[in-house]
Amino acid sequence: MATSSRFQVYVLAFCATLLIQSGCYGHSVHQRKHAALFIFGDSTFDVGNNNYINTSTYFQANFFPYGETFFSHPTGRFSDGRLIPDIIAEYANLPMIPPYLQPGFDNYTNGVNFASSGAGVLAETHQGFVLDLKTQLGYFKNVEKQLRHRLGEAEAHRFLSEAVYLISIGSNDYIAPFITNSSLFESHSHEEYVGMVTGNLTNVIKEIYKKGGRKFGIAGMEPLGCTPGMRTDKPGNTSTCKEEVNAISKLHNRVLAKVLLKLKGQLQEFIYSNPNFYSYLNDIVHNPSKHGFKEGKMACCGSGPYRGIMSCGGKRGVTEYQLCDNVTDYVFFDSGHATERVYQRVSKLWWSHTPDVTRYINLKELFEV
Repeated sequence: MATSSRFQVYVLAFCATLLIQSGCYGHSVHQRKHAALFIFGDSTFDVGNNNYINTSTYFQANFFPYGETFFSHPTGRFSDGRLIPDIIAEYANLPMIPPYLQPGFDNYTNGVNFASSGAGVLAETHQGFVLDLKTQLGYFKNVEKQLRHRLGEAEAHRFLSEAVYLISIGSNDYIAPFITNSSLFESHSHEEYVGMVTGNLTNVIKEIYKKGGRKFGIAGMEPLGCTPGMRTDKPGNTSTCKEEVNAISKLHNRVLAKVLLKLKGQLQEFIYSNPNFYSYLNDIVHNPSKHGFKEGKMACCGSGPYRGIMSCGGKRGVTEYQLCDNVTDYVFFDSGHATERVYQRVSKLWWSHTPDVTRYINLKELFEV
């Protein structure tokens, strides 16, 4: 939290004659399609965009031991391995979707990832250090223009309408006021603030819809108050979850569910998957052994009580940190982010849910519809 989703383009036999710098785009409708994946969000979805912006190491994970489990080297992902978008891409028979800011990348055949670690829905959240949701939307509009130029209006419309738009953002908007000792909640009620976040998120969804987007996967909030970092946010509070933050997480999920249902009634062909993993993740944290984990409160990497100080890697002001021996035993990799093993569980649920986990449809259905 400190963030992340593809079309097989139909190719003609003579596609080689249409080669352009970014790849070969064709227009045949006789070959099997696949949906592209466009990804927006924060550190839960960021696969490396923050590697390429001028920011603080607090919002970067491009150093050891991040990425060591799956990639054997750091990639910018805030975990030991892959994130949810990487795993969903695999389920959808797509390659891993690259970050938008990756130098030289401009082939959007399978989609692109705009997510930025530390980003919020609101521009004020970590302003100047991250790519907020509005900035990510601007990047998407740039891509949309390029696609229309390369494919033509009709094919671009088909491409964009069949794509899946994966969004996970908002946690930084809710956590930042607590870790910065902001007086925000003295002037705004929880309901007012959640309304601001969900309202701005709704506006971005509508903008994507205007550009052709129809299929959305929008994640809800996890129990944010139960991360190792939140447990140690205040001196003396080193054992229990920060329940005020959890209350805001649950409020966000309730409001978001109502907002999306309303949008479905307003926007023609709008279809969405809105997973509510709050209870599931809360149970993993409090009953890790039930889910095959050994440790649900302490992070694998960090320092201080519950390794809740964000010192993993030793490049964020605190140089000394502890690193666990077996990351697969842990729910949390660092003070605010889960391990790949947790993301694997969540991705599997989102891809093929039971009705009480995901609202409306699962991601497999969303890709195939």
